[in-house]
Amino acid sequence: MRGEILGVERRRYWGDDEKLAIVSAVGVGGATVTQIAQRYEVTRQQIYAWRHELKRKGLWSPDAGALFLRVDAPSIPDLPAVTNPAPSVWVELRLARGRMLRFESDIAETALTRLIRAVDEA
Repeated sequence: MRGEILGVERRRYWGDDEKLAIVSAVGVGGATVTQIAQRYEVTRQQIYAWRHELKRKGLWSPDAGALFLRVDAPSIPDLPAVTNPAPSVWVELRLARGRMLRFESDIAETALTRLIRAVDEA
């Protein structure tokens, strides 16, 4: 079997600055490792290897280049705390001398106390 030589293939040399630029491009504008690998004609595994190498050399960290931007949002007025109250049910209370009082379960304690006293005194 005889093969043809189509051309001279050479290995590309990537300096640390170039590797750092490529590794740092991941995530910018939502770019994935696959997209960056295709853009620079390298494999995904090569990018991961460079990332590991640059970390080991102390040239790259995941937090490097992280930007924290201030976001101005319209202020929201303080809203009262919303709780999910239990559904109101009717309660029947039997008092002395055969008296009976019906009220909803969400009645305020002070109002219930005044109501019981009023019915009991009548």
